[in-house]
Amino acid sequence: MELQSQNTTTLHPVLSRLFQKRGLDQAQVQENLSWNLRELPDLMNMIDLQKASERLILAMQSGEKIGIYGDYDVDGTTSCALLYHFFKMLNTEVDICQPSRFVEGYGIHNSSIDVAVEKGIKVLVTVDCGITNTATADYAKERGIDLIITDHHKDAADHIPRAYAVVNPNRRDEPEDSPLRALAGVGVGFALGLRIKHDLAEMGEEMPSLYPLLQFVAIGTICDIARLTPINLRLSRHGLKQIPTSQYPGILAFFSSEELKTPVMSSEKISFHMGPMINSKGRLDHPERALKLLISYDAAEIKEHYFHLEMSNRDRRLIQAEVVEGAKKEAIKNIHNDMLVNILYQPDWHEGVIGIVASKMVDMFEVPAIIFTNAEESGVIKASARTAGELNLFDCLDQCKDLFIKFGGHKAAAGLSMKKENLPAFKKRMNEILKAIPAIMRTRVATYDIEVKLEEIDASLVRDLEKLEPFGPGNERPVFRMKNSLIQNYRVMKEAHVRWTFNSKDDPKRTLQGISFNYIGKWNEPTPDDLFRLQDKNGVTAQFTVGINRFNGSETIQLMVDRLFPGTLN
Repeated sequence: MELQSQNTTTLHPVLSRLFQKRGLDQAQVQENLSWNLRELPDLMNMIDLQKASERLILAMQSGEKIGIYGDYDVDGTTSCALLYHFFKMLNTEVDICQPSRFVEGYGIHNSSIDVAVEKGIKVLVTVDCGITNTATADYAKERGIDLIITDHHKDAADHIPRAYAVVNPNRRDEPEDSPLRALAGVGVGFALGLRIKHDLAEMGEEMPSLYPLLQFVAIGTICDIARLTPINLRLSRHGLKQIPTSQYPGILAFFSSEELKTPVMSSEKISFHMGPMINSKGRLDHPERALKLLISYDAAEIKEHYFHLEMSNRDRRLIQAEVVEGAKKEAIKNIHNDMLVNILYQPDWHEGVIGIVASKMVDMFEVPAIIFTNAEESGVIKASARTAGELNLFDCLDQCKDLFIKFGGHKAAAGLSMKKENLPAFKKRMNEILKAIPAIMRTRVATYDIEVKLEEIDASLVRDLEKLEPFGPGNERPVFRMKNSLIQNYRVMKEAHVRWTFNSKDDPKRTLQGISFNYIGKWNEPTPDDLFRLQDKNGVTAQFTVGINRFNGSETIQLMVDRLFPGTLN
């Protein structure tokens, strides 16, 4: 169905039903749709933020060298890029460093402090890491470096690091109900920039607008799957709006001219295209290419960096497919009716993709997944963990931390390392912990928001759905269930995806296109041929989200079909 431009003064009836189902009153609906940055909580209301600002201003005024040290994922990379561009606005050069997943590993380490000392760095700012690196904070003090930790991960060490300043909305001594707790690492980095700008302005300095930096906040927040509370929703909306006309050529490199015609970049394009591209280098070797791309203004450099990301992402997909297949076979071998968690280990699985593989296992088997592989150190294994449903996986793992060498993360995702000999005890304890938690809390359930008729899915609905962007935890893309639609035909693409054409039972001339990515071979799903053959006079029941397919200047409605069931479900 071709989209026509429409102006609507009220929300589509389907969205009205959606908000009612989600239990939102009129005020909450308005808050959910709001772009107003003036009504947000004070981003600068965090412990040690002013102390960090004062120290960095002193460093700028006295010519001391400042270093930025960020994690190797999208959140860490965008945090580094944000602070690089921020200090560039202030005519201050900073040294940026990221660790290798395979050499230093996650977090900041003593070796990183030694490198900073060699470079003459006097103030070192971590972004998106550091809250659990208590020993390294002590070492920085010994080496004469003022370490400023900015992070958003859970404060889970024995004590808060004894750094010069620790800025983290999830510090143990921050208010439990602080609205800033949902910030991604890049959001905390932006708050630091705001504080410095505020303090310099009070000193009479003329300051540039930090508004363009919200592009990095949007990218990091969406790709880190941070909860989309009102503060994250609004910061990200303003960032996504700027991306199609970005002044940062490194950001523009990720999108085609067709994609840049949209007034607001979609969160889907960020999370399923840009995020994996940025992550790919850090997953396979060193993340610096992605960071260099995001901070470069040189066209030739940008082209070269982007080419390397494309190659890395291609290699990552090949490696990932192999590990996913191996993990799937392992899981099926161990499957049983009361399976609580997939804890899988193979010594040669590639460390750089085990996080993605854990997510794939959750999608396939709908229970939490913890995927182990060998660490560099003999006798040590490391894992990436992903939750299912509403389960707070971090809290479950925290009850096993006596078995770990290292451990960190948040509610939905975590990483850990431990001695291989502890694996049987870990499996046993995790199963005991999960047994005590109701199944509804620890299982990914194929739920949907509301039922719709094929006739209700029109251009007006799609336009109104775009007003809800960005989508993610706390603001999930609506899942619809549609009964009594017929599969008119289907086509398998690239041996994995299925393109469907549905038509209405009541009006056979009315059709919609849908697509199911990676449907062929999907665990416990009927084949397209079975669905087509078994559909009765009532057709099939489909569960899907709704989006826009933009191609060659045209826009059409596209159903992203997650599940299909023969006949009519109750």
